[in-house]
Amino acid sequence: MMKLNGKQLSIVMLVILLLLSACGSNSGGNGAAKDNTTQKQGTNGEPAAEEPFNITWMNLLHTPSTPTGDIQKLIEEKTNTKLKFSWIPDASKEERINTALASNSLADIVTLTILENASVRNALKAGMFWEVGPYLSEFPNLAAISEEKLQAASIGGKLYGVPFLKDVARNGVIIRQDWLDNLGLEVPKTTDELMAVAKAFKEQDPDGNGKNDTYGFIDRNDLVYGVFKTIGSYFGTPNVWQLNEDGTFTPEFETKGYVKTMDYMKELYDNGYINQDFAVTAKKDQQEGFNQGKAGIYVGALFDSKNLLNGAKGIQDMMELTMINDITSTGNESDRAIWAGAGGIGGLMAFPKSEVKDEAELKRLLKFVNDLMEEDVFTLMTYGVEGVHYSLDQEGAVTIIDQEKWEQEVQPYSASRPKEPGYRIHEADPLRVESSRLILENEKYAVYNPAYSLESETFTMMGSELQKIITDATYKYILGSIDLEGFKAEVEKWKKSGGSKIISEYEAAYKDANS
Repeated sequence: MMKLNGKQLSIVMLVILLLLSACGSNSGGNGAAKDNTTQKQGTNGEPAAEEPFNITWMNLLHTPSTPTGDIQKLIEEKTNTKLKFSWIPDASKEERINTALASNSLADIVTLTILENASVRNALKAGMFWEVGPYLSEFPNLAAISEEKLQAASIGGKLYGVPFLKDVARNGVIIRQDWLDNLGLEVPKTTDELMAVAKAFKEQDPDGNGKNDTYGFIDRNDLVYGVFKTIGSYFGTPNVWQLNEDGTFTPEFETKGYVKTMDYMKELYDNGYINQDFAVTAKKDQQEGFNQGKAGIYVGALFDSKNLLNGAKGIQDMMELTMINDITSTGNESDRAIWAGAGGIGGLMAFPKSEVKDEAELKRLLKFVNDLMEEDVFTLMTYGVEGVHYSLDQEGAVTIIDQEKWEQEVQPYSASRPKEPGYRIHEADPLRVESSRLILENEKYAVYNPAYSLESETFTMMGSELQKIITDATYKYILGSIDLEGFKAEVEKWKKSGGSKIISEYEAAYKDANS
């Protein structure tokens, strides 16, 4: 028998130890990336429960402060995760997301809501994020997303994240019913009647305080989610683009409806029927102004009604609200229309390749998103904890116990749900019931953007820059610094600066898609 000296024996023992170590590291399953241990050995040799999966999430914040309370902990328990949020205020989302993309300072999940933003679109098309389309069928809730929604969320035929599923058309008019009653006015059904109400709210002291201190409308510096675009629907304005019968495209700002909308807004401004600083007013200030009784007409998401009423407590306790979704410029039911927000898509939950290193990690993140769509997690993110944030009556109707507590502890997560419609939980609050009904009814009259899923390289590169030309010109027209000829000159500037190329590229893309 061959004998080993001390040095040789040490080498052999070292090799054996290394082999045993390697075998040990491969027993019990593969470890996930980023130090996520997926499974431990049980006491009797059986597999133990998986360890919580660490997830970072760059998400948007629609409330003044980051959430407190136990909702995050409960979501983690239900989804077997450990979450770390990076909250981005909604007001600065475009700037912050652009900076994060440029510096590649991202998270495992990135909430992208402005898919038309050039930087976002470029990043998606450049392959910075995983294409998730091929994996959705492995997860039941993700597999249930309709083909129409997936197509609306796709860019160049590829899906670069799980779409946020939103109500198709949520906007309308919210009006002070108590002010209408004080002045003996009916709920307006036409744009002319709405103008007359705005005039009365300005001139006839609707709050009865003996002062000339009220406006009709209160608006903010947003031509999409404020007054302008919804009023535009009532005048028959297309949603961003008009698709003509011959396959050509006309931008909305070259249509009669858009000009009528500018004229309507200009009349409101010239006569003082709208807050004179609307062009520089933030959403928070708009809502606070309404809550304080400075105006009686608010145009925006119909479900804002409950938050507005709650915000008026202790300030305008007499406030009563009515929601309207059937205004037209003609008075004809057949002319009802309301713009659809991105085909029921509110953006993407996207997964950057810089953070999500492999397919296994991507699938674990997709499982997390799938779990967020389960009814118990959906209810938690929507209402919070029963007995703490909401109560149920004998019929199972939900009532929020403390609105301020709900807004602080639950609302940020409610705004983060990947699936908004679906589980129609019975509400006890009449405003919530009515807003849900009207939003659902809006789908029958929704006007979609025909170019939403089409590709234009020029739009991707220059869309935001070019849109600023039109946005500035629209405000200038309303405020009286340019006339219609001046506005048309700005449209020509838009065309020469790249707008004409966008039109031709959309027309070519539409032709290819329908050939």
